[in-house]
Amino acid sequence: EEERFRSMLERGLKLLEEEVAKLPPGAPLPGEVAFRLYDTYGFPLDLTEDALRAEGRGVDREGFEKAMAEQRARARAAWAGSGEKALDRLWFEIKERVGGTEFIGYVAEEGEGEVRALVRGEKEVPALEEGEEGFVILSQTPFYAESGGQIGDTGWMRADGVEAEVRDTQKVLDNLWLHKVRVKKGRITTGQVLHLEVDHARRTKIRANHSATHLLHAALRRLLGEHVTQKGSLVAPDRLRFDFAHPKALRREEIIAIERLVNAMIRQNRAVETRLMTYEEAVEAGAMALFGEKYGDEVRVLAMGWDEEADRPFSVELCGGTHVKRTGDIGFFKIVSESAVAAGVRRIEALTGDAAVTFAEELEDRLRALTEVLRVPADALAERTTQLIEENRRLERALADTRKKLALAGSAGRGGGPEPKTVAGVAFLGQVLEGVPPKELRGLADEAKKRLGSGVVAFVSVNDGKAAVLVGVTKDLAGRIDAVELVRAGVAAVGGSGGGGRADLAQGGGPDGGKALQALAAIEAALAAKAKAA
Repeated sequence: EEERFRSMLERGLKLLEEEVAKLPPGAPLPGEVAFRLYDTYGFPLDLTEDALRAEGRGVDREGFEKAMAEQRARARAAWAGSGEKALDRLWFEIKERVGGTEFIGYVAEEGEGEVRALVRGEKEVPALEEGEEGFVILSQTPFYAESGGQIGDTGWMRADGVEAEVRDTQKVLDNLWLHKVRVKKGRITTGQVLHLEVDHARRTKIRANHSATHLLHAALRRLLGEHVTQKGSLVAPDRLRFDFAHPKALRREEIIAIERLVNAMIRQNRAVETRLMTYEEAVEAGAMALFGEKYGDEVRVLAMGWDEEADRPFSVELCGGTHVKRTGDIGFFKIVSESAVAAGVRRIEALTGDAAVTFAEELEDRLRALTEVLRVPADALAERTTQLIEENRRLERALADTRKKLALAGSAGRGGGPEPKTVAGVAFLGQVLEGVPPKELRGLADEAKKRLGSGVVAFVSVNDGKAAVLVGVTKDLAGRIDAVELVRAGVAAVGGSGGGGRADLAQGGGPDGGKALQALAAIEAALAAKAKAA
């Protein structure tokens, strides 16, 4: 993975050097080239600008933004052409007629909203009847619409004789909220005023997970380096997922340090500060912005935790999501997995609050169960487990040696196994082996051929009702007898098809281990026919 990341970095730098060499002295890098570096090689714009600054060059930012906008337009066109085109037009028409939706969810989880439009299927309708599903567009709403990795709110809409379940909340055209509902009782009509209620328990969990992603992001940058940038996220009620730029897997000690730092910020229990300011003011104040995101003239800035060494907020980010009031509301943070997503991109999945506590309790239960089964204290589990693994390997080797001796007893002319027979002038040793792993058959066949000197060996191993068939032919018979032809005869007898390998060693298998003896008989018959023909 590190090699792939390094390779992409080298190719990107090479492209940058080639493009700069084409430019007149002091000329800025074309925006489309900077965008190609970002889109293809993962070069953030600020990294490209830093690389050019030493040469007294800049980047055509306007051209970069134009290339970014063109790509987004292509993506929108592709999405619109995937069957959603009629709905796209409908959303535009509705917004032009009724305007956008006012979001009140930062300050309230309940409120009143007038029904401005209703959509069922791909058509606007005057009402949604009991049992029907559709979208409700309101004048204002406390429901958060999916954005920035945070999933949409759910909850209820009610009026006299009316109740509807809000199953999801989405947003189109910047500020048109789409509430996906199922009418449980009564009917919803245009112009009706509904009482709106967000699922508080679910929102509370989402808030905790979203705030935890901010603390996690800051902790990663503090402990791993400022090259860490967010590449994606998912904020759900039951978990959080955070993708970030980093060239290699995290060591266990790094994961522990990240958890400790995030939990230290949680224990501070400081109030989360929210401010509205211009984008320029926010960036100047040190706020992290997601590269590629579109921000308006006024942005919402979240600050949480306190970095005592630097005497400033621990995390400062631009964010439109919902968050806890105090960091202590997160409760507890626990990383449950760390993995690769792509070259140079890692993924952390984590839990907070009750879910994190439950996860820790389940781990403790498993640990206690292991100590009881192995009859050792927790601090001796690793040593005892290592001992058991080594003992198991020793026993497996001993068992394999025993199987080998039993299987080869016949080929050596001793008792304990079938004696070789002569088939059309060719020595033939065939044996059914119960419980011998298929991977051991090749070694057995090689050894049996050595002991046989000249001839054909055939083994059928039966495991869990299935048969593995292997045929070996000594080198002196090469050109006369083909192991592939013989093994296919045996495979067919146990209900399989095909079989392959080389002329001197071939194998295959079938589902019917009960016909292992028939497989040996089929191989012997095929050998007799082949030897006579030769």
